Amino acid sequence: MPLPLIGITSYSEPEVSWGAWTLPAALIPTMYVEAIQRAGGRPLLVPPSEDGIDETLDALDGLVFSGGSDLGPERYGAEAHPETNGVRPQRDAGELALLTAALERDMPVLAVCRGSQVLNVALGGDLVQHLPEVVGDDKHKVVPGVFAEHDVEVRPDSVLGSLIGDRAPVKSHHHQGFGRLGDRLRPVAQAEDGTVEAVEDPERRFAVGVLWHPEAGEDARLFEELVRQAADYRAARPRR
Repeated sequence: MPLPLIGITSYSEPEVSWGAWTLPAALIPTMYVEAIQRAGGRPLLVPPSEDGIDETLDALDGLVFSGGSDLGPERYGAEAHPETNGVRPQRDAGELALLTAALERDMPVLAVCRGSQVLNVALGGDLVQHLPEVVGDDKHKVVPGVFAEHDVEVRPDSVLGSLIGDRAPVKSHHHQGFGRLGDRLRPVAQAEDGTVEAVEDPERRFAVGVLWHPEAGEDARLFEELVRQAADYRAARPRR
């Protein structure tokens, strides 16, 4: 049987350098690709676009919404904070459209860091634009380009809890967080400072968002469950 095909939303950057070239590029850290491969899936890069959403989803069995820069605050009705940066309007628009359509199909979704924030905003929630002003420190992103490590406490009655237990070490790199939660999302993990670190929709097949980076850690269970759910999703729908 073909492996479940898992889309990974990509960065869309105005300048990326390799070899003799510096060009606009759609790209993704290889850690995401390897995590899906180790879990038994077939990864496919999905560049941001508002076009061809149904065609894209018809080809996929599941989705990873990857990390990246800050979501434009106008997407959730807020003014930009001075620390909000790196906004990519094309990526915001494309991912919000793709995620909304995927949820309508009940396609399995794992949303990572920025991706979990896109999940929250797509369902009507908003964001805290600069967590250090709320929690009093920058423990979730101590050094730019280096993952911060801390533990999270997980609700044992959640999908996430059934996968990783009631406490787990995680790797984080975010200065924003969840504000008002979107429709049907519930908080299922938090850091010691009270920051909500994960959300999920218990009424959907698999819709889990984590503010940390599981692709950077050694625990593959989130990706394994995504791939398992993707295989079930493919088996349950009409053959392409």
